[in-house]
Amino acid sequence: MKHFTLREWGTAILLLIACKPTMATGNPHELDINIQRTGARFQVQVQFTAPVNACQAFAFLTNYEEAKSIPGIKSSKVLSRESNKVLVERIATERILLIPIYLHSTLEFTEVSPLQLDFTQLKGDAKSYSGSWIITPDKRGVRFTHHAAFELDTAIPLFIVQYFLENSAAKRFEIMAEQVAQIQMATNSPCKTHSQ
Repeated sequence: MKHFTLREWGTAILLLIACKPTMATGNPHELDINIQRTGARFQVQVQFTAPVNACQAFAFLTNYEEAKSIPGIKSSKVLSRESNKVLVERIATERILLIPIYLHSTLEFTEVSPLQLDFTQLKGDAKSYSGSWIITPDKRGVRFTHHAAFELDTAIPLFIVQYFLENSAAKRFEIMAEQVAQIQMATNSPCKTHSQ
């Protein structure tokens, strides 16, 4: 892994200070994001709504190979399925300032119920990564609740990582919420005849 000089970090910090986060003009999906850091460990809590039923929402989350349509996920391939457990090989990328971060991992997804999906990294570039998705019926369709905990193996100062996570996560989950909303209009949408 490349190590950076004090001068390079000084330049990075100046760029960080100069960056201004873009603010969304509205919040149609009631998107709420909270990112906390304790030492080297990050905790991410996200909630948003989408105008689909619970079956459609779960089908979206468990369409593992289509996850590559979500910004930051470059590839996602199902390796095996056994009962309610699915092994998925995934490559994700993030760019922090001018520094690309590539995360290659094998994730085990556990389809706990039609309303809950848990996951954990079995092996990969992150020191640890695990979390869950919970689907809750809502007056507007469903509410997604996502929790993830992870620790990265990187030479980039963690306060810089946190800053960029906070400023990229909103756009990423907004796009994901929009993709979920499109399910209802898709002709090959799963669960089309199911009511909420």
